[in-house]
Amino acid sequence: MRVGTAFPLSIERLPGRTGQNEGASARNASFGELVQDALEQLNRLQQEADDAATRLAIGEPVDLHDVMIAVQKADLGFQLALQVRNKLIEAYQEIMRMQV
Repeated sequence: MRVGTAFPLSIERLPGRTGQNEGASARNASFGELVQDALEQLNRLQQEADDAATRLAIGEPVDLHDVMIAVQKADLGFQLALQVRNKLIEAYQEIMRMQV
């Protein structure tokens, strides 16, 4: 299991923190594109967790271990996105308090 798939907003995806192959494309991406990409990955993790839980609930032969991993990935991704949102709001409020 790759750690990067569990954390869609990981620091590895930020400009300047990527590998050589991804570095050029990450530097060309705007902040909005990075946020949109991260939100799409978070949504994908949520859908995968929902699908796995639904398959387990209707009695399909699904490994409980895989369902729990999918749910935990989605939860960690959501918690990380929530913390990033809180930091962005905090930074915005700090900027708004600045006297010009």
